[in-house]
Amino acid sequence: MHIETPTPIQASSIPPLLEGRDVIGQAFTGSGKTLAFGLPLIERINIENKWLQALVLVPTRELALQVGEVLEKLAKPAGIFTTLIFGGRAFGPQQDDIYAGAQVVVGTPGRVLDHLSRGSMRLDGITYLVLDEADEMLDRGFAPDVERILGYAAKDRQTSLFSATTPSWVHKVSTKYLKDPVVIESHADEEAAPDIDHFVFELGREDRFAALCRLLDEPTDGTTLVFGRTKHGVRNLGLKLERMGYQVDVLQGNLSQGQRERVIGKFRAGKTPVLLATNVAARGLDVLHISRVINYELPETHELFTHRVGRTGRMGRSGRAITLIGPGDLPKWHEIERGIGRKLPRIGADGQESKVVAPANGAKPGAGVGGGNRGFGRRRRTHAGAWR
Repeated sequence: MHIETPTPIQASSIPPLLEGRDVIGQAFTGSGKTLAFGLPLIERINIENKWLQALVLVPTRELALQVGEVLEKLAKPAGIFTTLIFGGRAFGPQQDDIYAGAQVVVGTPGRVLDHLSRGSMRLDGITYLVLDEADEMLDRGFAPDVERILGYAAKDRQTSLFSATTPSWVHKVSTKYLKDPVVIESHADEEAAPDIDHFVFELGREDRFAALCRLLDEPTDGTTLVFGRTKHGVRNLGLKLERMGYQVDVLQGNLSQGQRERVIGKFRAGKTPVLLATNVAARGLDVLHISRVINYELPETHELFTHRVGRTGRMGRSGRAITLIGPGDLPKWHEIERGIGRKLPRIGADGQESKVVAPANGAKPGAGVGGGNRGFGRRRRTHAGAWR
């Protein structure tokens, strides 16, 4: 795969995982976490045993596809059989793969639990289990299903949790599932952090949609990912933009699996310049040509903000994260800034930049969100009045 030097999370995680230790790993998005747990996973598989030996649980279908693709590149040359288990696809072929001797499964909790309940999958032979995006997997929405799945798993397994954000409650909950884990928290310095410029625009009286159109009219070197809050909202936003002549696609949870895969496939291929999405794309969308993320509407938590903006500036590339805030967004925005431990400079409705505020809580610039204030002193106004 032409990878010669491990990233920090890989260098820290692979040795203890090869030793059989449980691991909690936290690192920036795009830092190589999949290989960090994937390489030891492949090493642990006994090729002669044609039964399920490793399970990777992920929160979304999109992330399952991404992780599955990486693991298959490692597993296929070694003669290891991997398969994907998630909803939106026929149950029968997944069951056939398991019966045919799949040794590694990447799956979402709901469909994995379906297979376990029907008896078409057994976990009493697994030796390696990973919770990817562990903060979401152990949150209240997924936790009951995850706990039931872990109840089926072999007790002497090796377990690891990986995520870009690991709130304190994750460590507390993980004590139920992990044995004396090695905790790895990557606090990379500014140079190693994602190279992301943050732009926060105060809308004032300006219409949010007009501000978005103004931003989309700016030239950009790569593709743009726009985040909205609800399925209905991003669908309507897409229709409005299409009527105005913008070339966009929409990714949201109500699409069928086939539709979602077609939308993502076009975007990955660079055929869609602008993708509108709910938080379903905040995790697991690893597309290197995303040069700009726009938060059209604020996410519910600072962790989701971190995951959203982490879709750009991946693997050493630079990117921009633009957040639109109106007067009604200020309480939520202050909550997000407290969560990331950092105040981001804002551009007011008059076009003037607010004073740069020192990082909150003594955090280093860029802590928890990636990037610094690079570029804020170099902005100029274009002929259309957009700030760049």
